[in-house]
Amino acid sequence: MQPPTPPTDPTFLSDLWTVLTLRAGFNTTTVIVGVTLLGLASGVVGSFALLRKRSLTSDAIAHAMLPGVATAYLAAVALGVNGKSLPVLLLGAAVAGLLGALMMHAINRLTRLEEDAAIGITLSVTFGLGVVLLSYIQRSPQGSAAGLHHFIFGQTAAMLPADAKLMGALALTALILGVLLFKELRLLAFNANFAQTIGLPVQFLDLALLALIVLVTVAGIQAVGIILVIALLIIPPAAARFWTDRSSRMVALGAVIGAGSGYLGAAISALAPNTPAGAAIVLTAGAIFFASMLLAPRRGALATTARAAWHRFRIATDHALENLYLAHTHDHTHPPRRQVIARPVAFYLQAARLAQRSSPVSDGGGGQSAARPEGEVRVTSHTRLTPTKAGLALGAQLRRNHLLWEEYLVTYADIARTHTDWPTDQVEHILDDTIIHRLESALEKRGVRLPPPA
Repeated sequence: MQPPTPPTDPTFLSDLWTVLTLRAGFNTTTVIVGVTLLGLASGVVGSFALLRKRSLTSDAIAHAMLPGVATAYLAAVALGVNGKSLPVLLLGAAVAGLLGALMMHAINRLTRLEEDAAIGITLSVTFGLGVVLLSYIQRSPQGSAAGLHHFIFGQTAAMLPADAKLMGALALTALILGVLLFKELRLLAFNANFAQTIGLPVQFLDLALLALIVLVTVAGIQAVGIILVIALLIIPPAAARFWTDRSSRMVALGAVIGAGSGYLGAAISALAPNTPAGAAIVLTAGAIFFASMLLAPRRGALATTARAAWHRFRIATDHALENLYLAHTHDHTHPPRRQVIARPVAFYLQAARLAQRSSPVSDGGGGQSAARPEGEVRVTSHTRLTPTKAGLALGAQLRRNHLLWEEYLVTYADIARTHTDWPTDQVEHILDDTIIHRLESALEKRGVRLPPPA
C-alpha cells in the first residue's frame, strides 16, 4: 500500500482544487452536490429541532429506521423484487422512522413517563430489533451480499449517481418544506402555548417537524449512516447558536455550516478513499463547532472568559477605590471590603500608572500643554495610593450605590442586613442611572433616608 499523499504535496493541492471545483468526475460531483444539499437541509430542520428540544428525538428516529431497512429488504425478497433497491430500502426506513416517532409520541402522551424515557425506550427497542433482523438476513443464503450493514455507518463509495440524486431530491424537499413552515415552526419552538392560543395546529406542527426530521434522516442514512446522521441535525445548528441570538440568522447560519460540512467532508473522502464520508463530514462539522465554541465574539469560550476576567477586575478596582474613599473621609462605620484586602494594590497599580500619565505634559516648546483629564488615584511614596478629586467623587458614588442597593434589599426583599453584603457586591457595579433613579423613588416613598449624591 502506498503512503497517503501529504497535504503539502503539489499533486494533493491540485487534486483538492479539482474536487472542490466539482471537476473530479460525474459520480464524485453528484455525490458532493447531494451531500451538500443534505447538509443544507439538515442545518435548517436541525435548527428547529434544537430550538424545540427535539435533538434526541432525532437520534431515536434514526435508530428506529434500522428495522425498517431490514424489513423492507425481507419483504422485497419475499415478493420477488430486488431487495437492494435503494428506493425500497428508504421507503422502509421512512415508514419505520414515522412509526418510531409515533411510538415516542404515544408513550409521552398516554403514560406518565417523561419524554427522555420515551426516547430511550424507542431508541433501544427499535435498534435492538434492527440488529436481530440484520443478523437473520446475514445468515440467509443471499443475505451476505445484501450490504445492509453499510446503512449503520454509511458508505458513499457504494452510491450510484441515481442514489445521490435521490438523496439530493429528498434533502431539497425537506429544505423547501422547512422554509415554507419557517414562521410556524419558529413560533412552535419558542411559545407553543401562544401558538395554540392564536389557532395554530400545534399537534400537527409537532408531527410535521418529526416528519421533516424523518425525511432528512432518510436522505442521509446511506451517505452518513444511521448512527452518524444525527450529527448533521445537531452540530451545525449548535455551532450557529454561538454566533447569533436571532432565530432567523441561526437557521441561515446552521444551513451554511451544514452545507459546508457536507461539501468539505465529501471532498476529503473523495481525496482519501479509505476515509468514510460520514465520519469525514461529522468531523468537519465538529471542527467548525469547536472553533465556534472558542472564537464566537459573544458566546464563545474565549470571549466569555475575557468578559468574566474584566468584570472581576472592575469589581476589584471599584472596591479598592471605595476603600480609598472611606479611608480618606475617615468613615469607620463600615468595615473594609473583603476583596480589596487580598489583591487591590496589584490590580490598581495599573490604574495608578494610567493616572500618572494624565498629568500635564510638555508641548516641546518650554511650556506645558493643556492637562489631560485627571485620573482617579495618584501614587505617592512607598507606592501608597491617594485618591484624586475625581477618584473621591467616583468612590462616593460607588459607596452610595452600595448603600442604596443594600437598603432596597432590606426594605423590599426582607433580607437581614447582615446577609446583604455578598448580593450587594454582585449588583452594585452594574447599576445605571435609570435603575438608581427607580431605587431612589421606591425608597423615598417608604420614607427611607438616603445618603446624598456625591
